[in-house]
Amino acid sequence: MRPSDAEELAHLGQVDVHPDVHRATEPDEDQILHELYGTDAIQAAAAAPALLVEARRSLGTAGRPNAITRDYASRHGSDFLRASWCDMAVTYWARRSGNAAAVLPAGDRAYTVWHAQDFQRIGRWHAGTAAGVDASRPGDIVFFDWGATNSIGAIDHVGVIEKVLGGGRVQTIEGNTSDAVRRRVRSASVIAGYGRPAYTPNENDWMETMMKKLPMLGKGDKGEHVETVQGLLLARSHPEVRITGKFDDATEKAVRKVQSWGGVESDGVVGPKTWPVLLRVNG
Repeated sequence: MRPSDAEELAHLGQVDVHPDVHRATEPDEDQILHELYGTDAIQAAAAAPALLVEARRSLGTAGRPNAITRDYASRHGSDFLRASWCDMAVTYWARRSGNAAAVLPAGDRAYTVWHAQDFQRIGRWHAGTAAGVDASRPGDIVFFDWGATNSIGAIDHVGVIEKVLGGGRVQTIEGNTSDAVRRRVRSASVIAGYGRPAYTPNENDWMETMMKKLPMLGKGDKGEHVETVQGLLLARSHPEVRITGKFDDATEKAVRKVQSWGGVESDGVVGPKTWPVLLRVNG
């Protein structure tokens, strides 16, 4: 039986309690992320799980409450609005991508230890050794122990693997890392292990499915989808953009620059050709 929300909330004081470690644990993180996302040389895999599409859409989300904590609190109570939210982010991405059953074997999770135990119970847990990390895949749910004990009971934090770098290292997307959704580079030294969701075979068709769900957005539009665009623009090095939920002049100008870079018509409108560029899923 799923523990109560109050029991889960009581454990969240043990999660994300080492803010100094939330920053880069790998000294060459900036260099790696620039090589991966600052040039055209390497692009995210087009066959990545839809969960990663949702995680990329959240890049730039910061502070609390935010869209992620509000979503979790809408089902589990307002006390979660300002609680540690790294696993709430994974829950949010799983539900919005249609992968809740695969990523959340026992239902919504905010407490990382219980989430890891869920994967262990169904036989989909993998140890965080260097060899084990090199065998991970994009879309795997990766759990961290900053104390490096590799004990499930000591897990502090969670994210999703976006790319396997080799040498026992992975590049991730994590919620509540320095109170934001960011890309990180992590090594086996701080990885307790990872859970492998049983994604459905048609995950390779995520692009077509997701593009059908995304709206056309342009100057004057407002709302959550505009916030998503602004977060993606911030993640693509456009600090002049602010997450206001209003498609203003600065947002339009930044969109045109991204469109020009991505080789699509520079009309300032975010549609089916521009969303993939913002989400970094094609060349």
